[in-house]
Amino acid sequence: MNSKLAAEVLFAVSVAALLYTYAGYPLLVWIVSRLRPRPVRRARLTPSVSVIITAHNEERDLAAKLENTLALRYPAELLEIIVASDCSTDRTDEIAREFAASGVKLVRQSRRLGKTAAQNAAVKEAAGEIIVFSDATSKCAADVVQAIVPNFADATVGCVAGRLVYVNAAHSRIGSSAQSYWSYETFLRRHESRACSLIGAPGCLYAIRKSAYVPLYDEACSDFIVATKMIEQGLRTVYEADAVCSEETNRHAGDEFRMRVRIIAQTLTDLWRHRAMMNPFRSGFYAVQLLSHKLMRYAVPLFSLAVFVSSSALAFQSRIYLAAAVLQVAFYASALMGWLGEQIGISHRLLSLPRYFVMANVASVVAFHKCISGERYASWESMREPAQPATSKP
Repeated sequence: MNSKLAAEVLFAVSVAALLYTYAGYPLLVWIVSRLRPRPVRRARLTPSVSVIITAHNEERDLAAKLENTLALRYPAELLEIIVASDCSTDRTDEIAREFAASGVKLVRQSRRLGKTAAQNAAVKEAAGEIIVFSDATSKCAADVVQAIVPNFADATVGCVAGRLVYVNAAHSRIGSSAQSYWSYETFLRRHESRACSLIGAPGCLYAIRKSAYVPLYDEACSDFIVATKMIEQGLRTVYEADAVCSEETNRHAGDEFRMRVRIIAQTLTDLWRHRAMMNPFRSGFYAVQLLSHKLMRYAVPLFSLAVFVSSSALAFQSRIYLAAAVLQVAFYASALMGWLGEQIGISHRLLSLPRYFVMANVASVVAFHKCISGERYASWESMREPAQPATSKP
């Protein structure tokens, strides 16, 4: 094979991989959800429920979150609220204790081990048949528990994920881009649920049968790997659009970048630990979902580099390849302009999406490097900036 033919093959394969990742897979999962849907059998249920709020130094938001949780429309005698404090050093624990008269229970880790370890400890203390996980920075609609629990009437359902709505309170460009990205993700989640199972849940709101909960290793991305743990038990994770929670987007690109690096690094570690689940002969269409939605998405930087190198090598031999190379240069230049503009306080909507795309894929590269170098994430720092400080309960 001569160099020209090799470059042409590399270009064609890489373009096909990119098209499949962003358009082909969404089309595939939509078709499967239409032709072979797996509906959920819902029924009226009132099981006991434990809401676990994991927190590390969340004094600014915790009081408002507890007020929000206490306002849930569910029988009070069946609802337990637990604050899982990951060795907080601010007033988080004090605020949780101030709500003790309202039934809020504090489970504190004596040593900081991370979010997943805090969840493990809290589940051991939980009395509910259904465990609902939520974050201190998210706000849930009053009927979220009522919307979630009917799904557990279906014996095949082990986990139910709610619908996350991002709020761009600061009207930032990075927040707007995150909202656009999440709209795309929500489309995938809705149809993945109907076709087979979700491959993950939003950490701000998901529920699991306590009997199906499996304690996880400290550095696990719990809201991602929980879906795989359900599949391993013959269960599935489904999407409940009527269970709505909201959370503010990151206001700064640096915060968004660090968050994505952490999540991708954790997810890559989880995928490696559970690589057998990416075998279609073992887990069927769920393996296709993992490979397409996660592995190929994280490989986009490799595909993009291959397209750029091959089209540049062929640019002077064909107008098609020249046009492809020029378009890529223009795209990456617009992303760079978007980043430079943000540094000096100037932003433009047309530059936001290219910048976000490049940022997300650079995060994948950094996360991959951290993963193969052995760096692991367990603890976390809150990056949200609430509109105003929360006050504790009088």
